[in-house]
Amino acid sequence: MLLTSIDPFIQEFERQFSRLTPRVLNGPSMPMDGLRHDDDVVLRFDLPGIDPGSVEVTVDRGVLSVSARREEELGEDDRVFVRERPMGAFTRRVYLSEHLDSDRIEAGYANGVLTVRIPVLERARPRKVEVRRGDTRAIPA
Repeated sequence: MLLTSIDPFIQEFERQFSRLTPRVLNGPSMPMDGLRHDDDVVLRFDLPGIDPGSVEVTVDRGVLSVSARREEELGEDDRVFVRERPMGAFTRRVYLSEHLDSDRIEAGYANGVLTVRIPVLERARPRKVEVRRGDTRAIPA
């Protein structure tokens, strides 16, 4: 499970993520945390050592795509004897719930972490329902 929560937005996010995300062994990874903060869903992606100019965030038909690139230029006299840091292209796709406002997504990159804020639509936010005393008109017979 990605997250444990009773929040329906996070549950839908988790369900889509676990069902549709391919598992790639020994490939570049982009670890992610997802949380609900007030009226937003916040995603944080670890991208250490990534040039901010290579980070791209796009949304297309309910799919948020994050891509980045890490390249290392070696000199003519350089010989690699250990390579544990992944290089190349990194991509992560997140399937968004219809309860999120994909038109107002914001993203920022600082200290190797990409933070994406996705507002929850007004109609999907929790709200308090007034309970009227002595009035049963709202209750079906």
